Amino acid sequence: MKKSEPAKKAPYRFGEKLRKVRERKGYTLKVVASQAGVSESLVSQIERNKVSPAIDTLLALADVLDVNIEFLFDEFRHKRPVKIIRSGERRTVEEDAVHYEELAKPSEKDGTHSIESYMITIPPGEHTKRGSYGHLGCEMGFIIEGKAGFKYESQVYTLEEGDSISFSAAAPHTLSNTGTGILKALWVVSPAQRFN
Repeated sequence: MKKSEPAKKAPYRFGEKLRKVRERKGYTLKVVASQAGVSESLVSQIERNKVSPAIDTLLALADVLDVNIEFLFDEFRHKRPVKIIRSGERRTVEEDAVHYEELAKPSEKDGTHSIESYMITIPPGEHTKRGSYGHLGCEMGFIIEGKAGFKYESQVYTLEEGDSISFSAAAPHTLSNTGTGILKALWVVSPAQRFN
């Protein structure tokens, strides 16, 4: 006969948050457990970070206490500062013939320090339109392949493979493909603009 496994200890300490919300609302363990459809003992163990609840249990508790699930995992997010976007999972945007592929997803929590990054692919004779009116912040670009004309206010700069550029984004700016092949560029914007 197999020995029963001990309850898994909670790796993330959101139990205190649940308890504080429950106490602030004046709910007893019994009331919360009953409405969530679990035992009073389980709720107590979760609040004391003795066990990790199943996701459906956690969602039920969050629903009973009327808290956002993201509030409970806020600490988890701080412990995982590395974000990975797999090659087949990137968001893309088409702006006429210009193709944007997201490389770094901005976080709202970063505020003015947020960044977004994307790969821009521009066919010959085409250009970007996103910065044509300017916006707050700064940008940096790196030409991976092709030849570009970068217009900043009334000045035009020639950029070739391996060149990089950085500038205040407040002034109108556009990137054009002035070569005969595809132009590919890596672009970073801070603070992040909406990638949509």
